[in-house]
Amino acid sequence: MDRNEVRRAWNQVAERYAEQRDPDGPDAALVDDLLATLPADPTVLDIGPGDGARTLANLPPGSIGVDISRRGLELAAERVPDARLVQGEMSQLPIATDSVDAITAYHAVFHVPRDQHPAVYREFARVLRPGGRLLMTLPSGRFETVRRGWMGGEMFFSAPGRDRTLAALADAGFADHRTVTSGDPLGSSTEFVFARLGTK
Repeated sequence: MDRNEVRRAWNQVAERYAEQRDPDGPDAALVDDLLATLPADPTVLDIGPGDGARTLANLPPGSIGVDISRRGLELAAERVPDARLVQGEMSQLPIATDSVDAITAYHAVFHVPRDQHPAVYREFARVLRPGGRLLMTLPSGRFETVRRGWMGGEMFFSAPGRDRTLAALADAGFADHRTVTSGDPLGSSTEFVFARLGTK
């Protein structure tokens, strides 16, 4: 699926995905761990917030949500009215360089083709201030597939594997990796990674 197909797919499934996710799952608590490492009144960017329930709603007021799906952003505007919402793609973020203190990316990067993941992580590094923090889902497998019937529609998933993901993060300038396993929005177990951007 190309980016336009992924956008259309998310517009189609956004409401059902929001209905089926547990908004109080254990992985939401990881956001508190991230916020504890940040300065007062941080600027946080949430990648792929969807309806905003999982991460954006737990971030400081005025946090930024960037999503490819217009329908997802409409749902997020209802749930998190104080957030700043922008339609865009994570491989070309419509965000200024060195402008955010942290990024959250839950279940988001694996909707981009895996050969583009290094560019996504370079974009994360570009918009983060030196020493900025990242909290993201860490896909464990190596796959590239379209799942038909997913949430009543179809969705593209792609990942290069755990070790290659960590290596790509390191190549983009992220260090001090720490991983943790937690329950995810749909009731299964998922690994997450905390990382810090080094000096540019």
